[in-house]
Amino acid sequence: MAAEAGPAGMRTVQRAIDILGLFDESRPALAVREIVAASRLPKTTVLRLLGTLRLNGLLWLDEHGRYIAGPALLRWSRLAEQAWRLPPAAATVLRELAAEHKETVHLYVRRDTQRVCIAQQEGPQTLRHVVRVGDELPLWAGGVAKVLLLDAPEALLLRVAETSPYGTAHLGTLHAWIEEARAQGYATSHGEREEGLSAVAVPVRGRGGAVAAALSFGGPSTRFTEERVRRFAEGLSAAARELAAAGLPFEG
Repeated sequence: MAAEAGPAGMRTVQRAIDILGLFDESRPALAVREIVAASRLPKTTVLRLLGTLRLNGLLWLDEHGRYIAGPALLRWSRLAEQAWRLPPAAATVLRELAAEHKETVHLYVRRDTQRVCIAQQEGPQTLRHVVRVGDELPLWAGGVAKVLLLDAPEALLLRVAETSPYGTAHLGTLHAWIEEARAQGYATSHGEREEGLSAVAVPVRGRGGAVAAALSFGGPSTRFTEERVRRFAEGLSAAARELAAAGLPFEG
């Protein structure tokens, strides 16, 4: 146990987590050769890690000898769903917001240099942008990112900039975006991360006043006119206050 707590042990844990991270909805089953290629680890190291993950039920073999998510993850998934489930009053706020403004609503939290969608309510329009619960997106662009970075320290902003296509030169842009969001009380984006998509986001603050989450509308840019953006921001801000009052699972 003492050895596993050192740098070598931490590296082993990180490698195992990285292997689990290779699996997603587009790649639910992976052969050993695919894992070796994607992880860029020696085959002997991959086989050792796969054996440990399989022994603990985190990975399983399907009928074709490929690795898939293991049954132990079912319990963890259930625990996560219970821990992050919105209170009934908060879920109602999202439903009413989507119905009133006819756009899809998302609720995000920050995880290091990523944002994670923890709740969403689809809007009624056929053409819409939907991010699924659990999806992770980068923080280097987008209205949600600007809001989630309002309280971010300089070291984090630098790491976020480094993940962008523009490198550290993007740091100045991040500062400008954050200051604009702070002055307005909300943030917008139009085609910053994906052409044709727009978003409006506001902060949801915890009991101490820090940004705990971001509440946003997202959809086709053609529907995000200046007038509608103002209405979206007003509706989101009112809803964010209701969410904070309802009490949320991610508050510190």
